[in-house]
Amino acid sequence: MAQLLAHGVKTDSLSNSLRVDRYLKALRLRLALKTGFAAGLLATGTLAAGQESSSTETESSSPSESFAGQTLDDLIPEDATENAEDWATRGRNGASQANTAGPEADMAEADLSQEPAQVFDIDGALDRLDVAEPEVLSPDADRPSFADIDAPTLVDLPDLAEFDLSDQLILAFPAEAGRFPEEEEFIARFRALSAIEALGTGEDTVPQLAARARSDEELLDAMLRNYGYYSGEVVRQLSGGRRGFADEADLGNELAADRDPKVRFDVLPGPQYVFGAVDLGALGRLVLDDRGPLLEAFGIASGDPVYADAIVSGEAQLRLALGESGYPFGDLGKPDLLIDHAREEGDLTLPVETGGKFAFGEVLSDDPDFLSDRHLGRIARFEAGDIYQTSLQADLRRAILATGLVSSVAITPRAISQPDGDDPGEVALDVALERAPLRTISGAAGFGTEDGFKLEAAWEHRNLFPPEGALRVRGIVGTREQLASVTFRRSNFRGRDQVLSVDAFASDIETEAVDARTVALQGSFERVSNLLFQKPFSWQLGAELLYTDERNRMTNGIARPRQEYLIGGIFGRATIDGSDDLLDPRKGYRVSFFAEPEFSRSLSENSPYLRARLDASYYQPVGSTVIAARFAVASVAGADLLDIAPSRRLYSGGGGSVRGFGFQAIGPRNEFDEPEGGRSLLEAAVEARIPTGLLGGAIEVVPFFDLGSISSEARPDFDVVRAGAGVGVRYKTSFGPIRVDVGAPLNPTPTDAPVVVYVSLGQAF
Repeated sequence: MAQLLAHGVKTDSLSNSLRVDRYLKALRLRLALKTGFAAGLLATGTLAAGQESSSTETESSSPSESFAGQTLDDLIPEDATENAEDWATRGRNGASQANTAGPEADMAEADLSQEPAQVFDIDGALDRLDVAEPEVLSPDADRPSFADIDAPTLVDLPDLAEFDLSDQLILAFPAEAGRFPEEEEFIARFRALSAIEALGTGEDTVPQLAARARSDEELLDAMLRNYGYYSGEVVRQLSGGRRGFADEADLGNELAADRDPKVRFDVLPGPQYVFGAVDLGALGRLVLDDRGPLLEAFGIASGDPVYADAIVSGEAQLRLALGESGYPFGDLGKPDLLIDHAREEGDLTLPVETGGKFAFGEVLSDDPDFLSDRHLGRIARFEAGDIYQTSLQADLRRAILATGLVSSVAITPRAISQPDGDDPGEVALDVALERAPLRTISGAAGFGTEDGFKLEAAWEHRNLFPPEGALRVRGIVGTREQLASVTFRRSNFRGRDQVLSVDAFASDIETEAVDARTVALQGSFERVSNLLFQKPFSWQLGAELLYTDERNRMTNGIARPRQEYLIGGIFGRATIDGSDDLLDPRKGYRVSFFAEPEFSRSLSENSPYLRARLDASYYQPVGSTVIAARFAVASVAGADLLDIAPSRRLYSGGGGSVRGFGFQAIGPRNEFDEPEGGRSLLEAAVEARIPTGLLGGAIEVVPFFDLGSISSEARPDFDVVRAGAGVGVRYKTSFGPIRVDVGAPLNPTPTDAPVVVYVSLGQAF
């Protein structure tokens, strides 16, 4: 075995039996060459002796001179490897034949038949050839003789477990538990990158299988190094199916004649290398309080396995941690990994320059008349003197984009003072803005079974009163609604995501229950939750004053008397949002509470009362389906029903409450079968949001069941209970789902439609 390995037989061959066969042929050739060389040497020596005796003018040539400058390989013709024994025989018997053209050949032939007149000194010739003395081997009972070697095993392979990736591709790994802990991840990654897996091995691609197998072998070698196995081996075996494993030289013919080609890779990982020395440059010179979090973020220490992915990930995490720890000018060089096979370790060097520690200074706008320095400072979530964090700088950039006033923004930190000992330096943030179009004209037209025809138009200037002071004018003309409104809105008012708004409007609205002509002024100050910055807690405070002339709807041509109301109130709202998405929640909950003490004056009578409402919803995924449930309770306490304006009473029905019924269609009714509204409300709903896989998973089917009750008293008495059910479709978009629900009343009244359709953006709740 030692002799075989010494002569260069590889242990990672495709077929050990083929390699051993080739080696034995080469060994026989060497023995034959030596025999032929000896015979040739004798012939040449004899010839030289005969020449010396017959001619005194010719210098005698020694064997060493006749072979000067030549090696053993130079004396072997190319065809010798085809049949070594025949060639060696020709060398012994054909020495004289090679010299038949002259008297020297006759002399050599005659001299060989009898004792020559002058005997050639073979021992002296061998001495002059400077041939090393052959080693005399003594019998060794523990060492098998060459004759005993039949088909030696060149490597001691461990037991292997096979994994069939496909009909044509097999991977084999050591079967011993824990020998290759990355096996599962390794297989998944190889499957994704394999050329054989990607391109297939059908009948029309058989000629390319060898090239793909070599490519996959190189891939496996690289993947082993990626996981720290730098001395691992990959044995590639190519099979033609009916005739077994093929010699790679005959691969094309072998596979072309077979319809079931296979490729097998035996992956022998060997020892896993670990990190030795880890040098992070200037990071090692920081104080422990600063160095510790950065080293933890890097996540690589001496003794850890040499994962290439860990180096890439650690570099990215360290770069991020530098920015989060007050080092805005930190920089990382190119990592260098030095593998020492003797130690089975890799020494990692990653040049790190911290650039000094800094704190936030001012936020400076390059367009202060548009968005001032002071306003940008209010938007920021940090104060001057706070330690610099890259994430807070990125957050400020997103907040500026969220205003809708700029099309692009770039923020650059600039050092205005350098660190002094333990005191950090100071950086100013230079904000470069590019204005976006500020004016918007919009319009919409449509028809609904509840609303009839509707035409809407609006004009808006989003920064008419800088900074972020918007003015919006809106109008609606329709079958059941006419409206004109002017709204002033200042976003980020005295703080991030705080909005001050004032709305003045006049409307004439006719619903299933109410016919109201209203003029109102409303103002509010709120902390909002939006799509970019969904908040766990938001709130609103406001006040309103309105004059309204109302009556119940006209029925069968009978006009109901109108009644004037002057109403003032102060309201508040608080919302706790524990859901995972504002428009399409899949898990979590939401709870919202609204309260408004109101004062109403009508027919010279004053009526104070309190309007309050609690809404709660819950979302629970069950596999890929989301089960959503909603509950609501509301009450108007402190006044009789007839002392409350019809528009301020409680109603149920519609796409946001009980689907299957029209808007405000549920509630107590008068003698004309008109909904009168109530003073208490209870609602419940449940639905299942089931993905279908259609259009790449964008379509959901949503069966639902809704229930609602309206009572004339401040406490629910369940005098009127209505239920609806149906099915909806959701089309998922990047900005939220588009909802289409078709509902039917389960216990309708004579005035309810058999089917109602609802269309909106976002889920029903």
